[in-house]
Amino acid sequence: MMEKLSAKEFDLNFQNVCEKFNSALQKAGKTADDVILLAATKTVDTDTINYAISKGINYVAENRVQELVAKHDKLSKVHEHFIGHLQTNKVKDVIDKVELIQSVDSFKLAQEISKQAVKHGLIMDILLEINIGEEESKWGFEYSQAEEAVKNISQLEGVRIRGLMTIPPICETETEIREYFRKMYKLFIDISSKKIDNSYMDILSMGMSDDFDIAIEEGANLVRVGTALFGKRNYL
Repeated sequence: MMEKLSAKEFDLNFQNVCEKFNSALQKAGKTADDVILLAATKTVDTDTINYAISKGINYVAENRVQELVAKHDKLSKVHEHFIGHLQTNKVKDVIDKVELIQSVDSFKLAQEISKQAVKHGLIMDILLEINIGEEESKWGFEYSQAEEAVKNISQLEGVRIRGLMTIPPICETETEIREYFRKMYKLFIDISSKKIDNSYMDILSMGMSDDFDIAIEEGANLVRVGTALFGKRNYL
């Protein structure tokens, strides 16, 4: 876990994030109701997370199953998502604890989510992760596979496709990152227009601490912010 953040430190970070968030909304012609600010809480202790919730954070997410399970029962009432790479054998551990799995990166994983959702008598909302930069080091469906993946996964029981998510490559310029976000937004709109059954396509999750304002301007309606809220963390 990271060194515990003081309330004063969080308040300052949150104020800075909110200013950046609101400025991006204004530029994009959106309101706070149009975009979800999600706190990525990897390595953050539950006291700090609960303090963040008390200050107005309504959505949190983990990217490690072990952490999610350990923290789940200690959190105040909040919307919980899972945003990391999810192994099929770990689906059973998160299926009844989160309302959205953002990182569905294969048909095999979607099948297991379907299986566990049916077993628990629920419908699990999911996003399909798109490897927008076609990087070998990252998980996700290729850009060209996205529509077919939506069509195939939408036929599974117990899952409901709510949209897409992505983590673009590290970029040296704002122009470059905007190009990735625009390409992702176009894909999102193109698939949405197909009106595929059981595919609602109302969430586009992209943008993190360094670029969430740009992502909002380019069409994101869910951004995942960790470091900007909680400071740099030890990811070991």
